[in-house]
Amino acid sequence: MIDDAPATGPKIMLVAGEASGDQLGGRLMAAIKRQEPEARFIGVGGPRMESEGLKSLFPMNEMSVMGLTEVVPHIPHLLKRISQTAEFAKIQRPDAVVTIDAPDFSFRVGKKLKGKGIPLIHYVAPSVWAWREGRAKKIAGFLDHLLALLPFEPPYFEKEGLPTTFIGHSAVEERHDGNAERFRAKHDLDADKRLLAVLPGSRNSEVKRLLPIFREVIDAIAAKYPDTRIVVPTVSKVAQTVTDEMQDWPLSPIVVTTDQERHDAFAAANCALAASGTVSLELAIAGVPHVIAYQVNAITGWIAKRLIKIDTVTIVNLVLGRKLIPEFLQDKCRAKAILPALEDLLNATPAYEEQKAGFDEACQMLGFGDRAPSEKAAEQILAIIAKK
Repeated sequence: MIDDAPATGPKIMLVAGEASGDQLGGRLMAAIKRQEPEARFIGVGGPRMESEGLKSLFPMNEMSVMGLTEVVPHIPHLLKRISQTAEFAKIQRPDAVVTIDAPDFSFRVGKKLKGKGIPLIHYVAPSVWAWREGRAKKIAGFLDHLLALLPFEPPYFEKEGLPTTFIGHSAVEERHDGNAERFRAKHDLDADKRLLAVLPGSRNSEVKRLLPIFREVIDAIAAKYPDTRIVVPTVSKVAQTVTDEMQDWPLSPIVVTTDQERHDAFAAANCALAASGTVSLELAIAGVPHVIAYQVNAITGWIAKRLIKIDTVTIVNLVLGRKLIPEFLQDKCRAKAILPALEDLLNATPAYEEQKAGFDEACQMLGFGDRAPSEKAAEQILAIIAKK
């Protein structure tokens, strides 16, 4: 997609590789436009970024694969897209290239653009504190700046000479966006109706692996708490799979796909059962106590177990330095193990209140109450462009 519009404001190339990156990119684009209304955007993104005016070079969901066995069959096509993206940047000569998360894709693009005179900025620091700390030195070799979401991340990269800015986690921008009354009225739910949110992931591989386990949990909940309803906030690319799989589930699942319905569902939910990932932080920011359950392919899990050097995968737990949110991972991801922890939350035991109090503490540490992270990111990107 060649940009031949008359040159006015800065031309910024954004590259996102999955749904969470698309959300980040959409907020970033909106913030840049507020600070620099003449800014133009090119690159790769999904629905959220397209709604802000991006015409994606190719469908973003082509890059949304995860896990060793899932990625291998797609490697030739992914390599083609990496080369295509880098060549596009060389032709377009944007004022900056901002890659967003998806490090396996983003960093390969960045390496191909090293030394081409285009500032290279990456948004979302790779988790070097969890595994492969040596990556910090490698990416310092080709990136010009890194935007970090977590407060403890900058030192890992700054010691390697890579300028890094902690901007806060963008999910804090959505803390008060939900309307519980609107959601309950729309779906004819009484104010005291117990509502459980179920979030099985944003990738087809996740959804297909987790839904059978989550189904066992919901069957048990239905038997003990038949007056409960469940809501399933999901994303468009897996919505049909989720809907099809849940056709015969008990408790009349309410599947929602829009951002506003998602926020409203979080505001209305009493607690949640969720896949590991950014959604855990979103739930924490919305004040929804929850349980994390996750499982990857056995080969991927075996490799990860030997590489990962932390004992929790949940951002709130990492920021707080304690295991506030229960996690059931790999062989512990079983209905019988998950159910008691989820029941504690459904019944508002002390664990429920402990999570809510911990969420407030974590949100402050992640930047809530300060300037919006997207505004800080936009300001930093525009400052880098101004120094070119």
